[in-house]
Amino acid sequence: MEDVKIIYATEQDSALIAEISRETFYDTFASANSKENMDKFMNETFSNEQLKNEVGKQGNIFLLAYENDHPVGYAFLKENSNAPELVNTDCIEISRIYVRIPFIGKGIGKKLMQKCIDIAQQKMRSVLWLGVWEKNRSAIDFYEKWGFEKFSTHFFQLGDDEQTDWLMKKRLT
Repeated sequence: MEDVKIIYATEQDSALIAEISRETFYDTFASANSKENMDKFMNETFSNEQLKNEVGKQGNIFLLAYENDHPVGYAFLKENSNAPELVNTDCIEISRIYVRIPFIGKGIGKKLMQKCIDIAQQKMRSVLWLGVWEKNRSAIDFYEKWGFEKFSTHFFQLGDDEQTDWLMKKRLT
């Protein structure tokens, strides 16, 4: 784990982020969803053009994780995103923490989460929040270990399938 380094991504990293996104999303969710819904979602959400727009957008922070100079995952924070229940709260959203399957359990997610917390604290945010699919128990367990608590739910559109995400938050101050 000492060979893991976290760097800030730039627009030049958007194709790599798109590649990691498609790979990890497919590996994690394909078995629980139809091919049509997966294809539709991934083509809309994880295209190179879409990721280039997101990486370059003001208020978006992308972090890339490398192990021995090999890209193994990333995190995506949104500075200007509040759940309706968190209006008038100084928040920052973790939109994604994605780690390539062979590297899960090797501390990559922990390093990315700690960096997200550090950034939120540096920016004087009082709450860090995220959405996670209600059926993704391993991710929910990971977030709960970091002190996140469920505070609401919302719908997440995966292709033509409306799914339920848990909204979870962690107080930082």
